[in-house]
Amino acid sequence: MKTFMANEQTITRKWYVVDAAGAPLGRLASQVAAVLRGKNKPEFTPHADAGDFVIVINSDKVTLTGKKREQKMKRHHTLYMGGLKEVKYDKYLNEKSDEAVYEAVKGMLPKNSLGRKMLKKLRVYKGAEHKHEAQQPQPMKLVEKRYN
Repeated sequence: MKTFMANEQTITRKWYVVDAAGAPLGRLASQVAAVLRGKNKPEFTPHADAGDFVIVINSDKVTLTGKKREQKMKRHHTLYMGGLKEVKYDKYLNEKSDEAVYEAVKGMLPKNSLGRKMLKKLRVYKGAEHKHEAQQPQPMKLVEKRYN
């Protein structure tokens, strides 16, 4: 028996739409990243892009658990001396929630050319409207991971 290796000719891609309303940011990002990589398929191949397209809607309603909304900081550096910029995540989510979801998913993908290719299949929208009805996206239910 030969091991199956996925390639561009053998992969069929689907479109999924995810409603981020009320979902914790990290859990949403990890599940979206798994679908972008193709880990939800039996023909997953680590060195090939076997993932599906994902549309995330209602990114402005994403949540953070605990006190992260007040205490967590979004940091970036301008590459000038003393150019460290910090913004509280509460303000960052209110102003650029789509960018916050995009960055969270980006952090959970491989840091190479394959990861950059996978990230191009992600679309994030602040509201409930998106412009991809022609692709007939299927709703994707997020898995609730609760540990008692």
